[in-house]
Amino acid sequence: MAQVFVLDTNKQPLAPVHPGRARLLLKQGKAAVYRRYPFTLILKSTVMQPTCSPLRVKIDPGSKTTGLALVNDASGEVVWAAELTHRGEQIKRALDKRRAARRSRRQRTTRYRPPRFQNRHKRKGTLPPSLESRVSDVVTWVRRLARLCPVTAISQELVRFDMQTLENPEITGVEVRRVTRYGIPGAARKNLRGGSWVIQIT
Repeated sequence: MAQVFVLDTNKQPLAPVHPGRARLLLKQGKAAVYRRYPFTLILKSTVMQPTCSPLRVKIDPGSKTTGLALVNDASGEVVWAAELTHRGEQIKRALDKRRAARRSRRQRTTRYRPPRFQNRHKRKGTLPPSLESRVSDVVTWVRRLARLCPVTAISQELVRFDMQTLENPEITGVEVRRVTRYGIPGAARKNLRGGSWVIQIT
């Protein structure tokens, strides 16, 4: 069961509470609804010295959905969990529709349109719009959770693997370090391993 985030009257994040405790605060008139999703209460008084357990945001990224979880480092309890659905396919369809409109407009003979290819180059180091949206979604939700609860650390799982180990489980020796496209010019010849990284927030 997901717990309810609580803020004091100065919007200082406090320890999340059980939904039953949240209902009691609302019934007694000590708190009001600050946000519906994620459900957050704001107290009508100030807490001078709050006692909050450190929380960790855990991220499990994916191409279509990303898992988010808030875990109490002291007890290991999952305080809050959600699944974030990305808009990658929707952005791709919108870009394809825009590209088709531009191409049809260039082929018209109604009036002359000068070429505009010089001002449409991308900056170096930019990601595709679908990937940029995915990264922005995760960063936005992590910042939102950090404003609603005492987050002290962020952990993300990084997993990359080769599909040939799924197709041929009995592969051994040097073949394990060779990806599926080994020997093809331009193919990556590196071993793909999984891991994770952790950020401490001070």
